[in-house]
Amino acid sequence: MEIHGFLLGAGALRTTGERPAGGEGGDVVLGDTRLRLDVGAKTASGKITILVKGDVLYDVVTRTFAGDFREGYAGIGGDSADLRIGRQIVTWGLGDLLFINDVFPKDWDSFFSGRPMEYLKLGVDGVRGRWSSTVVSADVLAVPVFTSDKPPSSKRFSFFVPLPGVVSQQEIKPGANLSNTELALRLYRHVSGLDVSLYAYRGYWRSPSVRMDPSLTPTSGTRFYPDLAVYGASVQRGIPDGVLSAEVGYYDSRGDRGGNDPAVPNSQWRFLAGYQFQPWKDGTVGVQAYGEVMKDIQTYRRSVPAGSPVQDRVRGVLSVRLTQMLRYQIWRPSVFVAYSPTDRDFFLRPELGYKLTENLSLTFGANRFGGATATTFFGQFKKDNNLFLNVRFDF
Repeated sequence: MEIHGFLLGAGALRTTGERPAGGEGGDVVLGDTRLRLDVGAKTASGKITILVKGDVLYDVVTRTFAGDFREGYAGIGGDSADLRIGRQIVTWGLGDLLFINDVFPKDWDSFFSGRPMEYLKLGVDGVRGRWSSTVVSADVLAVPVFTSDKPPSSKRFSFFVPLPGVVSQQEIKPGANLSNTELALRLYRHVSGLDVSLYAYRGYWRSPSVRMDPSLTPTSGTRFYPDLAVYGASVQRGIPDGVLSAEVGYYDSRGDRGGNDPAVPNSQWRFLAGYQFQPWKDGTVGVQAYGEVMKDIQTYRRSVPAGSPVQDRVRGVLSVRLTQMLRYQIWRPSVFVAYSPTDRDFFLRPELGYKLTENLSLTFGANRFGGATATTFFGQFKKDNNLFLNVRFDF
């Protein structure tokens, strides 16, 4: 048995002075003190493993103590196959903060408030099997308990509300039963210098849709998670100067394939191309081009309620990440920039990491949003620009 963990203090302050209506923390976007414990155990042969990761924290914004069960599973495996049962964090695809075939839940509230990057991903409760061979390898996942994305909280952020007239909302999530079980499959192998993967997913959109009930006064709505299937592929190849990658995915909105229901997202194609290289010693540059193309755009435009913002058929995002290691990797400055020429908005995240000792580290950074309108993905958070600081002690 092994026990590891860390103590983490994380704080972020809003720099715009424009506090969200109903917010509880004033200009404090984040104020966490947390203790993490990672407990792992395995048999002498290594065939049976148990892993539990969890946090206990105090949140200054909500003034509450809470627990955060990150992962917890039991596994059994051999040379070519293994099986895990329990809560697991799964990451598929090749994108850097731009996701196509990584359809698993994400915590945007944590990411935009400045918590460490690992808190962007949420675990899923299910059964995962992996099998490898010289012909093809497979990763299969069954998830009977649905977990949604965690959107930015109205207690910390100001953002666009598409249906402001809806004064009450009930939420309906897929029930935990066999018929609602999410299924995901990844097939992969190395072919002629290429790392090739095929993906398939059958489940639900992670972000909720809202359907209004105009027969009620005041107007109420129901938040629900429409049916979704995703089919995709990715390829990656190392070249003398760096790594090239490409990814594609088709989002099949099974709940409304014709695009007639304005409460259900239309089907769409998603594309990604990336290139990562080292232009100088201990420096890394990664560039990406990402796109979404909506299907049935004319049907969508006819079905949009009057007064609601209309999405474009095509959305594109360009991103750059620069990372530099200095002084024997004691200092780690980096910056991530994403700009959408179609939405005319952007997101900027500079960070500076400093390792005081082998166990103690600091990370200082910022989240900066901007855009021409307050209805686009990044532009809606332009009142929430913040500076953050993380202090971490590992043991």
